[in-house]
Amino acid sequence: MDSSSADGRLLLSTSRFDVIEVMQATRQGGNRPRQVIIHPGAVVILPMVDDDHVCLIRNERVAVGKTLVELPAGTMEPPATPLQMAVRELKEETGYTAERWREMPAFYMSPGILREQMHSFVAEGLTAGEHAREAGENIDNLVVPWSEAIAMVESGEIEDAKTICALLMWDRLRAR
Repeated sequence: MDSSSADGRLLLSTSRFDVIEVMQATRQGGNRPRQVIIHPGAVVILPMVDDDHVCLIRNERVAVGKTLVELPAGTMEPPATPLQMAVRELKEETGYTAERWREMPAFYMSPGILREQMHSFVAEGLTAGEHAREAGENIDNLVVPWSEAIAMVESGEIEDAKTICALLMWDRLRAR
């Protein structure tokens, strides 16, 4: 990544993110150091197989030491637009291509420490095909009825924040 020194003091640089330290003004008139993870942003895709079925994925997550049920997603790679990334990630992770795309509101994943904006999309009119998963991606498709996906959120079976947010946002929007 490439964080400018104007953002703060670079503490760590990796291929996926940087960590910087910035000074935050306090209400008492002082400053306190804050560490911030600089991330290029990401996309999350809600693939509607039909009106009543959604394609989730089972995704092995090293950071939490288990396989999570999630929606397909991927890190932004500028200069690609969020929609271009969503199209690519849907095909790469699930094999599906979509005829129609709807953009939902973007959101921040963990704004207390992380500068990652998540761009969310609904993919409809899906056509199945071959996935193009990257080496090391341990992912399996999981097509479930819409009601089951919402029940998985409510029961805590789905623990991934971006997935919870996108599913509940679309549940609310589609009810209108």
